[in-house]
Amino acid sequence: MIRVLLADDQALVRGAMAAMLGLERDIEVVADVGTGEEVLPAARRTRPDVALLDVQMPGTDGLTVAAALRDALPTCRVVMCTTFGRPGYYTRAMAAGAAGFVVKDAPPEHLADAIRRVHSGLRVVDPVLAAQSRTSGPNPLTEREREVLQAASEGATVADIAAALHLSGGTVRNHLSAAITKTNATTRAEAVRIAERNGWL
Repeated sequence: MIRVLLADDQALVRGAMAAMLGLERDIEVVADVGTGEEVLPAARRTRPDVALLDVQMPGTDGLTVAAALRDALPTCRVVMCTTFGRPGYYTRAMAAGAAGFVVKDAPPEHLADAIRRVHSGLRVVDPVLAAQSRTSGPNPLTEREREVLQAASEGATVADIAAALHLSGGTVRNHLSAAITKTNATTRAEAVRIAERNGWL
């Protein structure tokens, strides 16, 4: 049996995936959790062979959890599963050690097949997404620019961002300006939209 851990913040989606995978004769869902913070404790407790992680979850996102899981349980293979097939997410997932990347609108049988293939040591990636990631190029934003732009996407003012990240207002404005330039945007809001569309945030 392939032991699988599911992590998705949408209970209905998580339940549906667990039910669907439960019908497979060679797959057993040993844990399902709704936040990134719950993944490592559940994984340590149940020792899954494959972890199926949503990219976007409240608190710790799936990409961060994938890297932590790789370090904590190197035998557990990770498949990222997301509604948003964005090239930047794919690139970041592969850098975090994920062995697979699937989108939620794929046919159900593809998910079980992806789990089996990843468990056998293969990589599973949507070919269209892989091609898009090659043409869109790497994330041009530095980690600090990403943090500042993420805070801006949540409606924070320059003063709020500066206080939260322990930076001066001038430094925040410089990072925002750099992010706007690197995304070829004309405003902060447009830079956020471009970065989100490409999966850079």
